[in-house]
Amino acid sequence: MPVAAAAPLISSVQKLVLYETRARYFLVGSNPAETKYRVLKIDRTEPKDLVVIDDKHVYTQQEVRELLGRLDLGNRTKMGQKGSSGLSRAVSAFGIVGFVRFLEGYYIVLITKRRKMADIGGHAIYKIEDTNMIYIPNDSVRVSHPDEARYLRIFQNVDLSSNFYFSYSYDLSHSLQYNLTVLRMPLEILKTETSQTRQESFDIFEDEGLSTQGGSGVFGICSKPYKKYVWNAKLLEAVKSAVHRDWLLYIIHGFCGQSKLLIYGRPIYVTLIARRSSKFAGTRFLKRGANCEGDVANEVETEQILYDASVMSFSAGSYSSYVQVRGSVPLYWSQDISTMMPKPPITLDQADPYAHVAALHFDQMLQRFGSPIIILNLVKEREKRKHERILSEELVAAVTYLNQFLPPEHAIIYIPWDMAKYTKSKLCNVLDRLNVIAESVVKKTGFFVNRPDSYCSVLRPDEKWNELGGCVVSTGRLQTGVLRTNCVDCLDRTNTAQFMVGKCALAYQLYSLGLIDKPNLQFDTDAVRLFEELYEDHGDTLSLQYGGSQLVHRVKTYRKIAPWTQHSKDIMQTLSRYYSNAFSDADRQDSINLFLGVFKPAEGKPHLWELPTDFYLHHKNTLSPSQTRQSYTYWWTTGVLKHLPLPFDEVTCAENRRKLTVKKFHKYEEEIDIHNEFFRPYELSSFDETFCLAMTNSTRDFMPKNVGIDPSPFTVRKPDETGKSVLGNKNNREETVLQRKTAASAPPPPSEEAVSSSSEDDSGTDKEDEGAVSQRSTPVKVTDTGDNTKITENVVQATKDVYGVNLSDIPSEDDLAIYARFVQLGQSQHKQDKGSQQFCSKHPLDKVINLIPISSFSQDNIYEVQPPRADRKSIEIFHAHIQAGRGNMQPLGRDDFLMYREYIRNRYM
Repeated sequence: MPVAAAAPLISSVQKLVLYETRARYFLVGSNPAETKYRVLKIDRTEPKDLVVIDDKHVYTQQEVRELLGRLDLGNRTKMGQKGSSGLSRAVSAFGIVGFVRFLEGYYIVLITKRRKMADIGGHAIYKIEDTNMIYIPNDSVRVSHPDEARYLRIFQNVDLSSNFYFSYSYDLSHSLQYNLTVLRMPLEILKTETSQTRQESFDIFEDEGLSTQGGSGVFGICSKPYKKYVWNAKLLEAVKSAVHRDWLLYIIHGFCGQSKLLIYGRPIYVTLIARRSSKFAGTRFLKRGANCEGDVANEVETEQILYDASVMSFSAGSYSSYVQVRGSVPLYWSQDISTMMPKPPITLDQADPYAHVAALHFDQMLQRFGSPIIILNLVKEREKRKHERILSEELVAAVTYLNQFLPPEHAIIYIPWDMAKYTKSKLCNVLDRLNVIAESVVKKTGFFVNRPDSYCSVLRPDEKWNELGGCVVSTGRLQTGVLRTNCVDCLDRTNTAQFMVGKCALAYQLYSLGLIDKPNLQFDTDAVRLFEELYEDHGDTLSLQYGGSQLVHRVKTYRKIAPWTQHSKDIMQTLSRYYSNAFSDADRQDSINLFLGVFKPAEGKPHLWELPTDFYLHHKNTLSPSQTRQSYTYWWTTGVLKHLPLPFDEVTCAENRRKLTVKKFHKYEEEIDIHNEFFRPYELSSFDETFCLAMTNSTRDFMPKNVGIDPSPFTVRKPDETGKSVLGNKNNREETVLQRKTAASAPPPPSEEAVSSSSEDDSGTDKEDEGAVSQRSTPVKVTDTGDNTKITENVVQATKDVYGVNLSDIPSEDDLAIYARFVQLGQSQHKQDKGSQQFCSKHPLDKVINLIPISSFSQDNIYEVQPPRADRKSIEIFHAHIQAGRGNMQPLGRDDFLMYREYIRNRYM
């Protein structure tokens, strides 16, 4: 079995129970198996201060019961409350969002409902479904303030149940490339970091026994989150240094969706994760351009992850990812909405001849992504009245200035393309032109894959494969550089352009994993339909968050195959967007400013609703001048340039190593055992509720039910061939989910006129349930048994239909002899020396989890699993269980009565 040198640390606080007394809150957190517990004590006697105590001890279940029992007895009053409890259970939760204070005391925000949205190598990603906000100080010490309730309402306007995500074991703020690069650090560095971390360890018990583990230890690694994409960093600031890291749960805002692509039964998971920046965050017209620190409005990092789900391991599995970014034009500009115009004029607020704010922005990108940085600017170039072109001219000047000082091989690449002009032309195909741009971009940046090129690709490489950029390393390929796409709003046009680039990258990813023979995907295939649906949900969600409505123009709109009904929906979405921008965006902006800690209420200062503008909150240099001045020529951070094209954040250096927490564990410890975390052997599981069976499936939801000849998801289908129509009529929510998927079968509009003129850039189709719009909420799930049976019967085709020949009933003797020789050759090729496979460790699971590579090529991830051997006692227990199920109960012996009596004594007495 390929043993990983390192593994991600899994949080041991995943279930929480809040207990209440008059003087304190006791927050008890446990791992999913409820074998390890931690306790937080929160003081309720302080009216305005937060006092949180972590006793730094790991409890067993019995110890926690005894502790809670003593607390219960100690807090009962002697008179009048004999039967009542002194310790009451307040709420159950799954994590802490943070602590916040307005004008009175502190509140604690807890996650009370969650839903699994994706799975990456066994690491679950959850969406927050509901939260509970609890006031900490006791009523007897509470000092009331008349404006407290208003601040509370503003804070709660940020709907935490809408598109906020977290994971207990996977760092969502970083890309997959970063997370896997950290896990492949050299062992010498990990050992050094382990000794340093042990000296600085918070928990006085967590390093016990490490020296006795010897060679069987595995390094658990946890990296600091990338604060730009963390939305509760300010809420956790008050307790970050006082509690163990397992209590700190970082959440991101944006989008997360996952679908299953079945390639002849082989499950390939396609995941789309969008991280919205928490810097300079806000709504459409109120947040434009950039602030003084180089953070831009509507900045979203979109990552598409592809991996083979048949092997659940970061070390043995095949993983690939591609990252691209959207964001407002990095200049000082704004639009005045007080005129109530649908398209307010664009104003350049400050002159920036040395491109200072653009330099700060691109410096951040060089650190995170490396080079080249490619800008795809989609704003209009030709206009009767100069409007969008103002931004293009300034951006060209800024890029030209900054490129003077960069080495030519690392220069910023600028690609202007007037997408609106091409859309209105009947002679030009917008998506064909975008496909050409996408090919050139992906060839420059490359993509990430954690395995070397397959042997067949080395022998017979595709002509496009040799032109691919990025960085080739011994363990695979790294993406260097990133595509940055923008229009004015970074919604409609940007989403379509990102889809085309993502589609091109998806073809290369599938090719690198050996799933297709050429890095090319065509429209109207099951794979592209599945990917297009993911991107449309992604675009709808981001558009709702920033613009107030869903997308107006979709991929089908630019393909000019959108149904008749789409035009009326475009008009409604435009009106919805206009209403949201004019009447509700100001309140939403106040809520975001309060939630992110941009504005902090204080006595003697103006209230949030009294401020004429929030410009001074987001541009800190207006309140106090910056102490450091950046060079106008050497505008990048020291050390970034010498590592290009590699991103500085992924380079092994002392500065980056300080961001890591490294611990050594036995390889079956719960803190690093992803097998135990994923399968949950201590819980009762139901197939009907299993996430991998409920997610969107290419075979069930996209493949036609009369496949006939070719069931491949890469075969081009006719427009009327779709897997959606057989599902029948469901409830409104499922009809909403199916609505977009059946659009391909609708007749095209009579004229080939471009898009409706209702809106220039962004929004989305209406759906009856807004909750289903803003996330990949309800996977298509066939509940009718009859439909399931029919689908199964249609998918299983006759041999003649699938292979083109009929197999004979009885093979000839010559054929059997040839097959027998083939089998013998295969057994000889894959025969392993059993004596060399003995593990040093004597852990009982060593004999169960034993993956043996059986391929001659080290790059292949094909393993043999040896079935575990059951002893005689286990077989007898199993047979007794079977007989009991048939009603044949065995008589109970003396040992059985003693065991039952001991159980009752420990459980209830």
